[in-house]
Amino acid sequence: LRSNEGPVSNIDGSKVEVGMTTVGFRLGMLEFSRLVDANIQDPSSGPINSVQFHRNGQLMLAAGLDKHLRFFQIDGKRNPKIQSIFIGDCPVHKASFLPDGSEVMLSGRRKFFYSFDLVNAAVSKIGPLTGREEKSLESFEISPDSRTIAFVGNEGYILLISAKTKQLIGTLKMNGSVRSLAFADGGNQLLSSGGDGHVYHWDLGTRKCIHKAFDDGSLAGISLCTSQDSSLFATGSTSGIVNVYKRDDFLGGKRKPLKTIENLTTDIGEMKFNHDAQILAISSRKERNGMRLVHVPSFSVFQNWPGPRFSLHYPRCLDFSPGSGFLSVGHAGGKVLLYKLHHYKNA
Repeated sequence: LRSNEGPVSNIDGSKVEVGMTTVGFRLGMLEFSRLVDANIQDPSSGPINSVQFHRNGQLMLAAGLDKHLRFFQIDGKRNPKIQSIFIGDCPVHKASFLPDGSEVMLSGRRKFFYSFDLVNAAVSKIGPLTGREEKSLESFEISPDSRTIAFVGNEGYILLISAKTKQLIGTLKMNGSVRSLAFADGGNQLLSSGGDGHVYHWDLGTRKCIHKAFDDGSLAGISLCTSQDSSLFATGSTSGIVNVYKRDDFLGGKRKPLKTIENLTTDIGEMKFNHDAQILAISSRKERNGMRLVHVPSFSVFQNWPGPRFSLHYPRCLDFSPGSGFLSVGHAGGKVLLYKLHHYKNA
């Protein structure tokens, strides 16, 4: 890469550093390097279902169906393993740091879930939840303020759990099934979607639905994500179509998305905006190499990623590091692929 030569404006007007990275972004190309696998020191014996960076940008968790939660120190060179925890009665479908960095929540197709306290290295089993009949708590989201864990429940119910006490503090009810959740407004609002093709907005202070509207062209919503500043959200459907909306416009009655992305043709399993919402990653578990990176300001797909030399296998989960310097992709073969995104200086 050339040395940086001072600030210029990116295509969206933001200030960036000159160099091949900048030129690449402008041309709809991504400057990246494939690094040594994030979990090379201890690959999983089963599919990886969750990868996530700690807020410090260096610690990463990987978890999956082999019932292990593993932690790695990501330096891009050796990625040493820090710790491995075996959860004998729970093949992990989801693992996630609390945003404050203190705990990891783990769940699977079980009536209970787990908390791992990073400070005390203690595992706690939580549940089954009193008064609830859910046989699976495999899908959840944690609010950005680390206060609330929202689980996908049965028959349109969303279960709200206090992250502090791990007790059920309330429920929300939508029509049809719930398939996906995403927090907005710092944790004050929750978006949900599911079998009825609508996107719901909930006020968590009043626990009321404040807005409900049809997701354009969607038969069933199966994934949701919001940008860090909550200005954008994306919906993914069973047909592989991804809609990107400006949230204020959607809440104001504008139904048409900013963009409909049709580069994948099977279930959209996971989506994520990077920290500055320049990139939206979309993926499908059912498609080999079924992952795309979208340049959000232009809504063009980066054509050179992952490139002909690199296979993503069947991608199941992904995460950007806090400053987007790294991108990790966990796949069905038990590996966590690691990429350096040269446009971003900080991990």
